[in-house]
Amino acid sequence: MGEQGASKRTNAAKRTAKAAQKTAKPAPKTAKTAARTSPKAGPKAGAKTAPKATPKTTPKAAKAESRLGMVRRARKINRELAEVYPYAHPELDFRNPFELLVATVLSAQTTDLRVNQTTPALFAAYPTPEDLAAAVPEEVEELIRPTGFFRAKTKSIMGLAAALRDDFGGEVPGRLDDLVKLPGVGRKTAFVVLGNAFGVPGITVDTHFMRLARRWKWTESDDPVKIEAEVAEIFPKSEWTMLSHRVIFHGRRICHARKPACGACPIAPLCPAYGEGETDPEKAKKLLKYEKGGYPGQRLNPPPDYPGRPAAPAPGVAPGAE
Repeated sequence: MGEQGASKRTNAAKRTAKAAQKTAKPAPKTAKTAARTSPKAGPKAGAKTAPKATPKTTPKAAKAESRLGMVRRARKINRELAEVYPYAHPELDFRNPFELLVATVLSAQTTDLRVNQTTPALFAAYPTPEDLAAAVPEEVEELIRPTGFFRAKTKSIMGLAAALRDDFGGEVPGRLDDLVKLPGVGRKTAFVVLGNAFGVPGITVDTHFMRLARRWKWTESDDPVKIEAEVAEIFPKSEWTMLSHRVIFHGRRICHARKPACGACPIAPLCPAYGEGETDPEKAKKLLKYEKGGYPGQRLNPPPDYPGRPAAPAPGVAPGAE
């Protein structure tokens, strides 16, 4: 063959070699090559791996509070509340244990203000247990209608009046075991009467007290009797009655159920639940109630040291009328 035939063979060989290069798989990279060329390559064998840097913005996990720490914090809250509410008191108007007992029973499922606007006419008509026990039920119902559940409440207050007349000589007993036997009287009502009419220490676990005791991590229970027992272990017995008033005052004025005024709360640094409500100070101030917000309180006849304004009587009732 001549030069032309050799040239053709050479060109064909070149084309065959190029085709082989296209179809052949690339040779595997060596370890050094892979480490140098691959961005996902891991460290060399035997090399120490540097720990990943923790972002500075990652919050530290909160340490669990010890029992002793909780007790100390709880007692400090009580001391702070004593300075904020030195005038804390029961917010029901009463002149004797009988009036306080009846008013407390009527306060279920309504406000103390509504009760205070209702009881003057009730006690004017029935000033003693004997009078109330002998009343016409329909007439009592009409007098206490504004407090709600007036039929059930009429049955309770007339029943307890009859029990006081028949079993206690017309006097309210000063013992827990006797009080809780009266119709419509539970532990909460009994402790209100014992603490404020007889000076017997007691913890009043109402809805406000329950809410704040849980927010402040004094308890995790939602059972009033268990809450009472657990809180009683935290505070000296001599503090129980005033503690109840302070906590309830705070719950009504600042630490509300739906929107706490966190930004206006004097014990915010001690509160584990800070931030559940409004934290902006100016907006929080607008949420304050009663004397803290510049409004009247719940009592028509508050104690002399109360810094707020007395509440107004019921519409159509003259101020001071009884």
